[in-house]
Amino acid sequence: MATTPNKDYKRRAREQKKADKRRAREEAKTEKLATEKAAVELAAEEAAKQAAAELEAQLEAEFEAELQAEANSQ
Repeated sequence: MATTPNKDYKRRAREQKKADKRRAREEAKTEKLATEKAAVELAAEEAAKQAAAELEAQLEAEFEAELQAEANSQ
C-alpha cells in the first residue's frame, strides 16, 4: 500500500512564503519612511540655506542703501 507524503511540508512552505512577503513589506515600509525622513531633512536644510541667503541679500541691500544715502548727502 502506497503512503502519501506528510502535508506538513506544504504548510511550512506556505508559512515561509507568508513570512517572506511580510518581511518584504516591512522592509519596504522602513525604506519608504527613511526616504521620506531624508527628504524632509533635505527640504529643511534647503529652507535654512534659502533663509540665510535672503537675510544676507537683505543686509547687503540695506548696506548699499546706506552707502547711497551717505554718498548723496556728501
